[in-house]
This record gives sequence, C-alpha cells and structure tokens, in this order.
Amino acid sequence: MTEEDRGNTHFGFETVPEDEKATRVGQVFHSVAQNYDLMNDVMSLGIHRLWKRRTVERAAVRPGMQVLDLAGGTGDLAAAFAPRLGPRGRVTLCDINASMLVAGRDRLLDQGQVANIDFVQGNAEFLPFPDEHFDRLTIAFGLRNVTHKERALAEMRRVLKAGGRLLVLEFSHPIAPMRPFYDLYSFKMLPLMGRLIARDADSYRYLAESIRMHPDQETLAGMMRDAGLEQVQYENLTGGVVALHRATRF
Repeated sequence: MTEEDRGNTHFGFETVPEDEKATRVGQVFHSVAQNYDLMNDVMSLGIHRLWKRRTVERAAVRPGMQVLDLAGGTGDLAAAFAPRLGPRGRVTLCDINASMLVAGRDRLLDQGQVANIDFVQGNAEFLPFPDEHFDRLTIAFGLRNVTHKERALAEMRRVLKAGGRLLVLEFSHPIAPMRPFYDLYSFKMLPLMGRLIARDADSYRYLAESIRMHPDQETLAGMMRDAGLEQVQYENLTGGVVALHRATRF
C-alpha cells in the first residue's frame, strides 16, 4: 500500500496528509507572490520566457477563442494570449492562490491588459466552469503542486470543447548528462537565491523537491491518456529541464 493509498501525499520530499498539502502549497505561494516574477527571471536566467513563448505558439489560438490559463499566477500566458484573441475572445486566468491572483491582476491592470481577461479563484481538481467551455487550456508550472493530478487532468478534459487542446508546461526530468549539474543547482543554488533575494529559502527548497517528485515525461503522458485525452505528445525543452505536453479532447 502506497502513502497515497493511506491518505498521504508528498509535499516536496516530506510525506503529509492529503488534506494538508493544499494549505502548505498555498503558504508557499503566498510567501513568494510579490517576488515571483523576479525570481523566475533570476532562477532561469530569463529562459522561462522562451518556454512560455513556445507554449503560446503551440497553442495556436485564434480570434474569438475561449482560453483558460490554469494556475496562471502573475499572468505571463494570459498577457500573451489576450491580444491574439481579439474583442470577441476571452482568456480566464484561474489560480487557487489569492495572493498570486491579486499579483497577476495588479500586474495586468498596470499594463492595461485586462479588457478581455477574467480572474477566477479556483481549484484545478474542481474547476468552477461548465462542460466543454474552452477551446484551449494551459497550465504552466502548476500541475506538480496539485494533490490529485489524475482528478485535475479529468477536470481539464471536462471543460475543454471537442477538438480543444490542453498544453501542460512543467519542470520534468533532464537528460542524464545534465542531472549532476541540475541537482547541484536545484538543491544548493535555488535555496540560496531564495534566501538572498526573496528572504525565503524554504519555499525554493520545496520548489526543487517538488520537481523531483513530479512524474517524468512518459508517466505524465500516460496519465493524460488515462484521463481520456488523445493525440498526447511532448517535447523536451532545455534538455528536459522542462517538458511541454500537448493533448486534444475529441
């Protein structure tokens, strides 16, 4: 019997009761919300912007579409989608964490980019949207924080229209030659940067640990198929440090 079978799950490398994980993840993102964008640039040397640009390109949105940016945080993807959708289209930025949602809303308000953006606080496992509502659904660097990933993937399929596409951008398992250097960077440098810049080493230690506990590329692809999604494929970015999974609902 696994820890999950006994009602436990992982919070980084720590085993915790399932009903505690969402609260503890929430505390992490409440703590990092104000420095989230700065830390993303510092940690990735700005490369996260290229990963997100690739996701937007692969989404291939068209004017008039309805797009859900799940775990949308401070709004990078929502900001990129909004002008492509035109006045008849809308992008919904949904995040479970109120602090992240406020940071994203304030940022996009400052940029004047909210004309066709809605902001919704919601849980990926119980999405507050009707069936077959969205043409595209993206989730960037959020799935690994979800307690029941299978449930969340099933919800994502539910709210997609027939022919709609899901894109999951997430840290993954890098190719073998990169792993020693990646481990050194993750477990030594990330917490140090978190302490020096965000005054929060623990949250960035959790980040590194949560990445290691996330399913690898093939496992996640299998989970997406099990959720009823089709045409599942993925591409490794930066040697598999990040993977972009894509699937279609039929």
